[in-house]
Amino acid sequence: MQGWDGTGKGTGNNTWCSALGAYHKYETDVTCCPNATKPWVDEVGDTGLEGTYLGSTSAWGYWKHEDWLMPLKGSYGINGWCNNPEPGYSRGGKAEIDHWRTTDVKGAGYIPLFLGAQRYNTWPEQKEEPPELDGQQRGSNHIRRVCLNRHNGFVNSVFLDWSARKVGLKELWTLKWHRSYETDGPWTRAGNALPSDWPTWMKSFKDY
Repeated sequence: MQGWDGTGKGTGNNTWCSALGAYHKYETDVTCCPNATKPWVDEVGDTGLEGTYLGSTSAWGYWKHEDWLMPLKGSYGINGWCNNPEPGYSRGGKAEIDHWRTTDVKGAGYIPLFLGAQRYNTWPEQKEEPPELDGQQRGSNHIRRVCLNRHNGFVNSVFLDWSARKVGLKELWTLKWHRSYETDGPWTRAGNALPSDWPTWMKSFKDY
């Protein structure tokens, strides 16, 4: 994909939803995790899920972007740092050089590409704090979009080398999200995080 919103010019083109549209055909049985199918907003209106702590068991959508063939819901999201933005584009003060741009990179098996998520894209940073409760509304904290207890302390992920495996929720902070991401940040054992530092709902999960 060219950029976080498509081309970097706000057009919304080439989000994975539309880039893969010919394959998933906007079929929500494909775009939704079976454990998270009820959308925040359905075809009629608000379902009451938006702004709640039910993000781990709900889907984003139904949404309709200008390049989508029809309204869509889903419960997966792409690592936005894998996009290929235009030269000079920056996100959160980070130049486009921090984006991976290609699958041909060293350590691709530790770079998340596509995960279970409460939004169709995410840009995690190493200092972002874990959600206070499971399924907390994402807000501007991007790692919360994928730190969801849908699978007994794990989230399913495809990596940049096209391998797939389950990832421990605390392990999310140790993955190489973007080129300058520090994998020994404050929420890792290498960064001296203690089991007691985590929110109550995460304390029993494996430390990394």
